[in-house]
Amino acid sequence: MVPLDHASRIDEQELRRYVEWLINRGVHGLYPNGSSGEFTRFTPEERREIVRIVCDQAAGRVPVLAGAAEANVQETLRACENYAQYGARAVAIVSPFYYKLSPESVYAYFAEIAQSSPIDVTLYNIPMFASPIDVPTIQRLADFPRIIGIKDSSGDLAFMMRMISAIRPQRPDFTFLTGWEAILVPMLIAGCDGGTHATSGVVPELTRSMYDLTQRGQIDAAMGLQYRLLELFDAIVYAADFPEGLRAAVQLRGFNLGKGRQPLSDVQTADIAKLQNAMQCILSDFGVTDPPTAGSCPTPPHGRDTSPIPGIGNTYNTRNDNHSNHSTPPNNSANAINHDEINQITQQVLAELQRHGVK
Repeated sequence: MVPLDHASRIDEQELRRYVEWLINRGVHGLYPNGSSGEFTRFTPEERREIVRIVCDQAAGRVPVLAGAAEANVQETLRACENYAQYGARAVAIVSPFYYKLSPESVYAYFAEIAQSSPIDVTLYNIPMFASPIDVPTIQRLADFPRIIGIKDSSGDLAFMMRMISAIRPQRPDFTFLTGWEAILVPMLIAGCDGGTHATSGVVPELTRSMYDLTQRGQIDAAMGLQYRLLELFDAIVYAADFPEGLRAAVQLRGFNLGKGRQPLSDVQTADIAKLQNAMQCILSDFGVTDPPTAGSCPTPPHGRDTSPIPGIGNTYNTRNDNHSNHSTPPNNSANAINHDEINQITQQVLAELQRHGVK
């Protein structure tokens, strides 16, 4: 998210502090001008300024994948040129929005960009907000060397598997990212390379731990964290108009984001205050914030693990991280049942991938 000052201008100092915090907490990269960054609520000039600040603060320590979605091809290419000059590693471009376009129109749009962009392009499939990009279209677009991957925010595991099965034999270097952290671990198990997530802006330590555990084959531990993330994800995405829940959560981590540019009614403002209290209860369970006033948190559901998550919180140090603090969370009967179910699902996913020749 982008911090705003009292006059609703980009707060550069706070944005730089936020970028520094995210890098120090272990993110593998940064994604300005995405859905969580409210890119539609900024002017083209402001979007360029956001990417310039983020690239400058990152200083090459992590790659920057800059959102470059503009209203037409010409404006998008101008953004690509600017972001390449700022030092972004690649751009993410959403398919045309507002108008519902055919797959052929979606292909023509990205093909023209791919032929002229001075920077690598990642497709961004978010069918809830823009024209969907289907698998045959992605296959055709993968023929362009400039298109290097896709971020898919559909949350559809089967769709991700179909993409991987169809494209990875053709382009082994093609990158698959999920934008739906509610099923990050199952996506990684299915062969997804990683993800860009709203909750990584709130608990980067947690999503990084989920990734590391999955890469090491510690699926039970990773799924234990996945279930715990789900509660925070639901609060952020569904409990208020997106991304107001995210704004409230990031502020709980100590950042002053200011008021968003979308006006809120008095009822919404009161509801978000209640939501922030509920999210503070969740984040205090994670061990990353202090709990709210005594007695203001509801009793956790039976069987829910509320112990602090190993490896995150005030003692987490990603600059010297040797993974020693990513230990398996305590098990209980509820988790054991869930793990059995997940192991069955995992085996089904792996069998399906092997059947399609995907390793």
